[in-house]
Amino acid sequence: MTLEQLKNDISASAEADAKATIKAAKDEAKAIIDEAKSRADSIKSDAVGKAAKDASQLSKELVASARQANQKEILVARRAELDATLASARDKLGDASLSGRASLLKSLVKKAEGMATGKMVLRPTKIDKAALEDAGKSFKMGTQVDGLGGFILEAEDGTLSFDFRFDTLLENAWNDQRAAVNQTLFG
Repeated sequence: MTLEQLKNDISASAEADAKATIKAAKDEAKAIIDEAKSRADSIKSDAVGKAAKDASQLSKELVASARQANQKEILVARRAELDATLASARDKLGDASLSGRASLLKSLVKKAEGMATGKMVLRPTKIDKAALEDAGKSFKMGTQVDGLGGFILEAEDGTLSFDFRFDTLLENAWNDQRAAVNQTLFG
């Protein structure tokens, strides 16, 4: 073997080793890059999926929160309307010029006469004192009581009392008929 041939063999062998090393390095680099891309795609896919899931959940929560806020506003508005309706009824009952007031008082006195036992005292509200002095002649007149109208009927000894004041009657009717009032106002 000649020196030239030995040089060529060594050179060819070195070149082949270099090419093999470069090819192996390129293959390894490609494998690393492919694995990195695959992991990046997987991470991206997971992140997109999680973001979509989170967005969907957040959307549901926002819708639920908005519905709850709307329901609360509706309830507050309904409560305000009910309060205004009750206040309006109180205002009308507290008005001395209420149409039918005298007949209402007579009706209440008649009912009171049916409930009375023994000696009873009729304690009128200030607004209805004059009307009750005529309508309630069957009872002894007592001191005035506070109220929108009507009277309290008490036993002389204070052991029994019937409240015929408009305030109490309205409150009782309001509590008993609240569902009907709601239905009438809000359907």
